[in-house]
Amino acid sequence: MTHYFIVPGLGNSGADHWQTYFEQTLNNCKRIEQKEWDAPDCTDWINTIDAAINGYNSDEVVLIGHSLGCTAIAHWFAKYGRTIKAALLVAPSDIESPVYTFPATGFTPIPLNKFSFKTIVVASENDEWVLLQRAMFFAANWGSELVNIGNAGHINAVAGYGKWDDGIALVNKFE
Repeated sequence: MTHYFIVPGLGNSGADHWQTYFEQTLNNCKRIEQKEWDAPDCTDWINTIDAAINGYNSDEVVLIGHSLGCTAIAHWFAKYGRTIKAALLVAPSDIESPVYTFPATGFTPIPLNKFSFKTIVVASENDEWVLLQRAMFFAANWGSELVNIGNAGHINAVAGYGKWDDGIALVNKFE
């Protein structure tokens, strides 16, 4: 049985966000709650991810990250090296870009280790937090399939991604 873990980005994901829709739609799905959403510490975030999935059969774990949550997943893998079933990485924020001015500690440099499990990076052509070329760079280094969904902003509730059935279809590719 697959267990899905939602890994939100900075500020968490609100009621209208696709991650909340996934949480309500997918069986065996839970959100990983961080202690600090607005001024995150990478070490805290990755330790929380590892604690949340500890005790589950790794072959049945799928992480579903958005924005800074994708970077946290990359750091989690770089630190722990655990192989899981898969990860969906949507709109991975480029925290190394000068446009990223939010307070976040320890997330740079972004790990470029190739994941030892199946990953899909979903990117947009007009995301203000990651240029498509950077998302392609991350996907290539991580060994991820890249899915470009066109002009979709940051692929969040503001961009109209609440009920996102195409995203559910991507998660279903891991079955």
